[in-house]
Amino acid sequence: MAPLPNVPAEPDDAPDGYTGLAVAEAARRARERGWATVRTLAPGTFVTMEYQVGRLNFEVEDGTVRRCWKG
Repeated sequence: MAPLPNVPAEPDDAPDGYTGLAVAEAARRARERGWATVRTLAPGTFVTMEYQVGRLNFEVEDGTVRRCWKG
């Protein structure tokens, strides 16, 4: 049997805490808290459904984070 891959741990951080922040401030905090990738998306942007460990997604409207989720 093949060994399990060495998957890095995600930061112990709640995505809900970024909602309402300016995108620059939210991205800075996310990187300080250990998120490897911070992705900003416009509302309604099509994204694939693959889960990427260490990625935090921001849906941004008018420079403010409206929604945030892991992966």
